[in-house]
Parts: sequence; C-alpha cells; structure tokens
Amino acid sequence: MIERSPATIDEFVRGFPAATQEILKKLRRLIGKLAPEATEAIVYGIPTFRLNGNLVHFSALKNHIGFYPTPSAIEAFKEELKAYATSKGAVQFPLDQPIPYDLIERMVQFRVSEQRKKAV
Repeated sequence: MIERSPATIDEFVRGFPAATQEILKKLRRLIGKLAPEATEAIVYGIPTFRLNGNLVHFSALKNHIGFYPTPSAIEAFKEELKAYATSKGAVQFPLDQPIPYDLIERMVQFRVSEQRKKAV
C-alpha cells in the first residue's frame, strides 16, 4: 500500500499521538505569530512556513521534533544548540525533554529577518 503525503498541516498533525499534536500545534502558532505574513504549506511532506522562499520546516518522529531552520540558523545558534543533535540544516528536540520554545522563537525571528532582507 502506498501512503500519501498529508495535504495540509492539520492533516499532518492528526497523524501523531495527542501529546505530540500539542507540541506541533504550539510550534505552528508560534511561527505564525512571529511571521504573520508567511504562508503555510506542506513541502517535502512536512509542515513549512514560506516567506520569500522556505522560512522553516518542522516535523515529528517517534522520539523527537525535527526543526529545520536552514543552515544559516543552525550556524548562528550553534552554541545554544550544543545540547541537541544537529545536522547542516536541522535540529532534533527530544520528546522526553522540554521543548525550548524560547530558542525556537529566536531562531524563527532570525530566519524572518533573513527572508525579509531577500525581499528588498
């Protein structure tokens, strides 16, 4: 059987356990508040906010929340991200630890600033 990608962020979120859904909903609200002019989409099969291109992506897996703020944000916040598994453009926030919404907020603000500069 072939599983299709979710068509909307709501559909994506519904595919997870209730506790994970709450985290995903909170991330969505936070990003939407920080980037009200951004549009929502499903890109690469995961929730994405777009503002002059991809702003950030987020997802959930069995044991962590994946947050994809692009390589520039990972580099800019590398000291604060030392406690988490990271790659070139992604960070993993374990589900068995508090989600650092304050750090995510600063990373989104950083990305919003970068993307607004693109529009000029």
